[in-house]
Amino acid sequence: MDAPFRIEHDFLGEKEIPNTVYYGVQTLRALENFNITGITNASEPLFIQAFAYVKKAAAMANRDLGVLDPKLAEAILFACDELIAGKYHDQFVTDLIQGGAGTSVNMNANEVIANIGLEYLGHQKGEYDILHPNNHVNFSQSTNDTYPTALMLAIHLKMDAYIKALADLRKSFLRKSKKFDRVLKMGRTQLQDAVPMTLGQEFHAFATTVNDDVLRLREAQRKLTECNMGATAIGTSINAPAGYPELCTRYLAEITGFPMVLAPDLVEATSDMGTYLHVSAMLKRSAIKISKICNDLRLLSSGPRTGLNEIKLPAMQPGSSIMPGKVNPVIPEVVNQTAFYVIGADVTISMAAEAGQLQLNVMEPVIAFSLFTSLNYMTRAINTLRVKCVDGITANTEISKEMVMHSVGIVTALNPILGYETCASIAKEALATGKSIHQIVVVERKLLDHLKWDEIYSFENMIHPVFINS
Repeated sequence: MDAPFRIEHDFLGEKEIPNTVYYGVQTLRALENFNITGITNASEPLFIQAFAYVKKAAAMANRDLGVLDPKLAEAILFACDELIAGKYHDQFVTDLIQGGAGTSVNMNANEVIANIGLEYLGHQKGEYDILHPNNHVNFSQSTNDTYPTALMLAIHLKMDAYIKALADLRKSFLRKSKKFDRVLKMGRTQLQDAVPMTLGQEFHAFATTVNDDVLRLREAQRKLTECNMGATAIGTSINAPAGYPELCTRYLAEITGFPMVLAPDLVEATSDMGTYLHVSAMLKRSAIKISKICNDLRLLSSGPRTGLNEIKLPAMQPGSSIMPGKVNPVIPEVVNQTAFYVIGADVTISMAAEAGQLQLNVMEPVIAFSLFTSLNYMTRAINTLRVKCVDGITANTEISKEMVMHSVGIVTALNPILGYETCASIAKEALATGKSIHQIVVVERKLLDHLKWDEIYSFENMIHPVFINS
């Protein structure tokens, strides 16, 4: 029977490692040291796949340059392909937030790959004299180039899901804009009556602003293709053979299908967090704009008897433990709260980017955690908003039209004909007496006849106004 434990060592000493696991001594130390979020790297499969891409490209470059035995390279490639296929992800047990600039997750990857490779070669886990986590899997590398490169690849991959969620939400808003294109309503500025529009125009504006975020996020995503592979410790390429940075980057591009390029200044690329700041800023921008839309949906559906009540949101759950019949806009509310988290995470990323010293920023793990969770949460929030709210929105057409025709704001259309001062007096009287603009202008003051009134306040002219001054 196989022994239940194997003994592994590092320069701090020896540890017993359960023989059932593929990680090793340095991963075990991280388990003992970093119990922070309770969220492990196993929860981010794209990050694990990204590390496998990086390790695979490195092994291919080392093999081609003659510094890694082809048989060992073959074992490393096999292990990396297993990880890319989604296997062994439960072996990535380190906390997403950890000290050491990500050394623990890099060593977690090195140890798992080495032990998978050892079994592929017919050896036992832990026989590192054959295939070593540092000497072979981590050859020509350090955490300081593998971690940021894997992080960029993972964020690039994760952004695909968020961008798709936004694109789907845009389509939903567009469908509603077409459905509501004949629903007359009052536009508002500063929560006060402004001028008429259609509910379709309002929802089309939602679609347009979401699409703008799709474009900006795609631009930010393209910044995640400049890597510092071969920088090793600080950007001087120590311990990397000549040609390795370029060859490794070329292989990384082939493996991932992304247009990966080598950073022109590896010292700068190893210490600078500008790319993550930009991605986070675009994500925060998107979250803020989506949250504003959710505010609008909550206002438009307010009431129903004492609010605007221009739209009806799908009823998802009872809204009170004491008030019967109350239904709350819970989906927009949860999206609002998710957006608040993303805004806070952007502050965290900003502080972490600023906190780096000299040739390395050791705060990258919290940047990774913040970006991963923000993308995860917002992707789920956007999909929830679309499926459980926007797709089911209906218009209260008659209520909206009635509010338009009883609004004082429609007097604005009479400015070119009657002049601002006269219109101001009409508005003042309407506000004081509760009379409609039509009653004052056509019936009592006889400033316009019915035909001219109908021309000015036709549906088409209210939503696509033409200049009428006589």
